[in-house]
Amino acid sequence: MIGSRFRLTFFRDWPAASICRWLIALLALALAVALELPGPLGHSDFGNAWLRDNFIRWRVSSVEDQRVLVVDIDEASLTALGPWPWPRKRLADLVESLLQANARGVALDLVLPEKSDSGGDQRLAMLAQYGPLVLGQALTYTVRTPPLRVGHLASGGSWPASPAAGVAAQGYIANQAGFARAQQVGNIGFLPDQDGMLRRIPLQSAFDGRVYPSLSLALFNCCAEQHGPDETAGFALRARDHDFLALHFARSWASYTVVSALSVLQHQADIPISGRLVLVGSSALGLSDMVPTALSATTAGVMVHASALTELLDDSARAHKIAWPGRIVGVLFAALASLLATLAFPRLSAIASLSLLAAAALLWVLIAFWLSAHDPWFSTTAPLATLLFLLAVAVPFAWQVSQQRSHRLLGTLHQYLARPVVAALLRSNVQNPLLPQRVLVTTLIADMQNYTGQVESLSIEEATELTRMFLGCLTRPVLAAQGTLDKYTGDGLVAFWGAPLKQPQQADLALDAAKSILAEIFAYNVLRMNQGLPPLRVRIGIESGMAMVGDFGTAVRSFYTAVGDSINTAARLEQLARKLPHDVMIGPRTAAGSVRHALLCLGEVLLRGKEAPTMLYTFAPITSIATAATAASTASAVQGPRL
Repeated sequence: MIGSRFRLTFFRDWPAASICRWLIALLALALAVALELPGPLGHSDFGNAWLRDNFIRWRVSSVEDQRVLVVDIDEASLTALGPWPWPRKRLADLVESLLQANARGVALDLVLPEKSDSGGDQRLAMLAQYGPLVLGQALTYTVRTPPLRVGHLASGGSWPASPAAGVAAQGYIANQAGFARAQQVGNIGFLPDQDGMLRRIPLQSAFDGRVYPSLSLALFNCCAEQHGPDETAGFALRARDHDFLALHFARSWASYTVVSALSVLQHQADIPISGRLVLVGSSALGLSDMVPTALSATTAGVMVHASALTELLDDSARAHKIAWPGRIVGVLFAALASLLATLAFPRLSAIASLSLLAAAALLWVLIAFWLSAHDPWFSTTAPLATLLFLLAVAVPFAWQVSQQRSHRLLGTLHQYLARPVVAALLRSNVQNPLLPQRVLVTTLIADMQNYTGQVESLSIEEATELTRMFLGCLTRPVLAAQGTLDKYTGDGLVAFWGAPLKQPQQADLALDAAKSILAEIFAYNVLRMNQGLPPLRVRIGIESGMAMVGDFGTAVRSFYTAVGDSINTAARLEQLARKLPHDVMIGPRTAAGSVRHALLCLGEVLLRGKEAPTMLYTFAPITSIATAATAASTASAVQGPRL
């Protein structure tokens, strides 16, 4: 029966909360997995872009990049040399000046869709066909009606498109047909995020069956000496993996050397050009080549290409770069956080649970900050979404379960225990204080002598009042002495000490309760005799010993009780009091455990069901300590009556 009760409790109470906890953990983990997926669901931002933007600003370096030079067709150049568009001869002069200064390669962040002066066009065409000059053309990614088709789209260094390779372009603004034989042509078209910020560029774009590299990749493939064919193939492969190049913006704008086109044309540039990769563009507001980035609200497009070129050069320099799998790390962190929360929250307070989640969030931000420099494609906020879900669901659930458990525990324990004991039990954070266990207890059994004779002449109301008053005299001292009320036995009760909380002074506490019961009965008898009613006598038996204590019963009804030989002994002692003039019979183990009470040894008695005699004790007379000691000594000497 007991085993059945435990199994029913296990499958009815504990698993319900436990299954819910694990279900919450799985949902929290599923949220992180969904946000880390590369598919449409995984594109949900959930603050990922915002956090990455801040990482970029925290990490940005101001160390000068001496590999890249930016030539700016700025406002001063337009003012001195005339408005845009410039004659092609002037652009050819600019490119030739840079190449004569031993620039490694030049890329134009410009589109030249119309013919201009023939001499200038011819010079630029020859430089693009035979020299290290990369022309620009802009692919567009927005569907328009009619489709945007301007100029002559040049193949340059593009390659046939493999299935699903490249970002699908919808149109283009290209150069005039005279530049069709250019060996290197790079895409300068941008594809901002939904919030308008530019955080990535199409490293390769697909249009009409061919794939076109970005301007930075075309310049890198053309002119960067740090790489060979294997590295170029590696960048092409990476482009096919992601199609986009994430912009880390590892260098601040101040780290790039920027010279005015005017100073180059007038041969007044006082900075070294030799060996550098040169990007020619414009920061002039009139040319409308400005985009918002993580580093500034308005950034010249040529600076974005410079940052992308730096990214390619840095990746090329790190030939043995470790590819950290950010998605896997994020999911593992979310799984660990969910597991930790599931195991820890039932044992923690709400404040401690919140502190745990806050510490986990801070730890993940530090990990994501480091990891984002190695993997641009994972969601930095997916584990944070898991932690937020745990905060919104798991913490309130754990609090609710704790409240229900506390209310259920309080409702049950208040039937048996004094309020101070219940409070101490709750502070102990015992998971299941009613679970049966074998412990040392001291049992007190008390009832009214001749109860039937007392109530047989009374009305039902009078008998009920008598019983209620008598049980009150028994119950108050038990609870005041921190005892556990086991049950009422009609005209008496059973109580014990030592469970559910251990009580080192349990023997003295039980004897305290017995003395208080005698005092309450004495006071009640005074009241009865003043009313002309006969006095009542209480019989009490007390003994200590090992017992099985816990919640016993069936699925229909259960009760918290103690079962063991010491309880039976206490019952025999209470019955023995009928034949002796002493109201309280104390067993030898309780007497041995008491340190605060003077006891009188009455001798041995062979109790029913016992094979060996049991030594009996009672309270010493309360005339004085010396008299009590003398009486106890005399009683011990004569060994008392054998009953």
